[in-house]
Amino acid sequence: MSVRGLLFCCDPLRTRYPDAGFAHEAAAARRAGAQVALVDHDALLAGDPEAAVGRVRRDSGPYWYRGWMVPSARYAELERALAARGCSLLTDASAYRAAHELPGWYEAFAGLTPRSVWRALSAGEVLPDPSVWADLAGTLGSGPGIVKDYVKSRKHEWHEACFVPDLGDGVRLATVVGRLVELQGDFLAGGVVLRAFEPFVPGGEARVWWVDGEAVRVTAHPDTPGRLPAPCLDAVREAVRTLGCRWVSTDMALREDGAWRVVEVGDGQVSGLPAGDDGESLFSALLRS
Repeated sequence: MSVRGLLFCCDPLRTRYPDAGFAHEAAAARRAGAQVALVDHDALLAGDPEAAVGRVRRDSGPYWYRGWMVPSARYAELERALAARGCSLLTDASAYRAAHELPGWYEAFAGLTPRSVWRALSAGEVLPDPSVWADLAGTLGSGPGIVKDYVKSRKHEWHEACFVPDLGDGVRLATVVGRLVELQGDFLAGGVVLRAFEPFVPGGEARVWWVDGEAVRVTAHPDTPGRLPAPCLDAVREAVRTLGCRWVSTDMALREDGAWRVVEVGDGQVSGLPAGDDGESLFSALLRS
């Protein structure tokens, strides 16, 4: 199936125009030959998917989505609203969830990424007894760990809501989990993930972009735009193909023992490019897929 278009988020105040955060990408997509349509991200998050796709011309798909992150349940609503207009998404809702949330991609990458365990938890749900987190962490053993939700960490609040010096310290672990959940608030995605901590050498992460199982681009991670490592991709290619999602990203870093590790996997539609990269070569690769 050839790519006919990309759906970008519209500007919240000028809905006929792309969101400022993606305007340069929308222009690049057009230069690459893609049809561009706009969706209202605010309406989608507010639970009105029909309004969100109101500017998408009927029977004009299929489309890739390209924009701000969308909770998996809202993405499924987007898929259904587009289907009602005779359009489709090239990444369906099940594939989006698999690449976007750690429990969906972990098995395929288990040998290439830090050991992880998780527990589902809804936003607003009362936190379980601290012993629940201690028991969960026990499967990882002792040593430092990372706390995150199914999609994101609070790495900018490293000591407060992300890093645990010793997963065997149940009191400290429960405190960090509680703070993570508090800070994520209504944006808590899926539940809580505990990961074994692995030390990486300085030099930043590489973000590898995969389309139909092939690496089509390697860019710097948006957090370290001036650093571009050159990771080994052979084992990761096999994991991406096992996952089976069409457009994904993998963030990779070099561990201190010299092994390249997958730090995170994401759906390519909502993965960020480094500053100054308009994505034109990436969109060209999507058009060729």
